[in-house]
Amino acid sequence: METIAKTASCVHCDSRPDRAFCDMPVEPLQAFDAMKSIAQYPKGAMLFAEGGPSRGIYLLCSGRAKLTVCSESGKRLLVRVAGPGELIGLGAAISGTNYEVNCELLDPAHVAFISRKQLIPWLRQNPEICMKIVQTLSKDLHSAYERVRNVGMARSRRPRALRAS
Repeated sequence: METIAKTASCVHCDSRPDRAFCDMPVEPLQAFDAMKSIAQYPKGAMLFAEGGPSRGIYLLCSGRAKLTVCSESGKRLLVRVAGPGELIGLGAAISGTNYEVNCELLDPAHVAFISRKQLIPWLRQNPEICMKIVQTLSKDLHSAYERVRNVGMARSRRPRALRAS
């Protein structure tokens, strides 16, 4: 992992208006800039593992990340693929629990990190950002419901002859 200069400012990022979390007012964004550390990771790097303690949140500045869960038999199930501008590890960081998924980079990526110790006070000082976080978590929950519904409905739609085998 190569650390990138702390001067890589979110305020001056050309992609900011296109990204839901990044498109925030300048004052909270400047505080975010001051807290974050940015690193370059290679393809295949694991940002965190399912069940590991949450240290904070990750913001994908570039690249994609594969989020997976493991079954008891050790099989990995793809939850989703996250792209640039997405927050990863948010639920665990907010709740102070372990990470619920594994996060592996699919591409070389620039990733910003903010520790939970810095995140929580920043959110308390910025209620408008808290609402963005609530919306993000709600969207994630609804997406999870939709995936469960699709998996459940796909199983129930199979012809009886196939279900019996």
